[in-house]
Amino acid sequence: MLKIEYPSHTFILILLLSIFYTTNSFSQNKAITTAGDVILFVLPAATLATTFIAKDKEGSWQFTKAFLINQALTFGLKYTVNKERPDNSDNLSFPSGHTSTTFQSASFIHRRYGFKKSIPAYLLAGFTSYSRVQADKHDGWDILGGVIIGVGSTYIFTTPYQQEHMELTYNSFDGNYLLGFNFKF
Repeated sequence: MLKIEYPSHTFILILLLSIFYTTNSFSQNKAITTAGDVILFVLPAATLATTFIAKDKEGSWQFTKAFLINQALTFGLKYTVNKERPDNSDNLSFPSGHTSTTFQSASFIHRRYGFKKSIPAYLLAGFTSYSRVQADKHDGWDILGGVIIGVGSTYIFTTPYQQEHMELTYNSFDGNYLLGFNFKF
């Protein structure tokens, strides 16, 4: 049975720790913002790389379609809604692009490979969302909109990963014995 690992999270966590503890020139708020910006690029790249490592061509295509629709919806809404950011820097606040992108990656892992494998990605996506509020770029509604778009775009295109599975079964009843072999493909 093919076992899918997601070792990229170790890299991401090490990267976050290095940002927090080795960068003396940044304030803590700047470090949080920078970490959120880094996760925005690293998490989707690591997610897509995982599909290639697992030789999951169907998953790669599903991730790509979900990513593209996510970006189209996010940026389409940003220019349509025209909501001012909390820091008054521009009118592209709703929805949060950082949030929609990272939650699309996390929910892809969840939907395709299972919840346990997605926990680190959800933690990173949540941290990224926090970093955007902390940076005064978004409010709760912007974050909620990003989560809905990110997760929703995944559920449109992504199906659970079907692995080869073999099973030997045994059953007994009324003195009779049944031995079976199941193979899912």
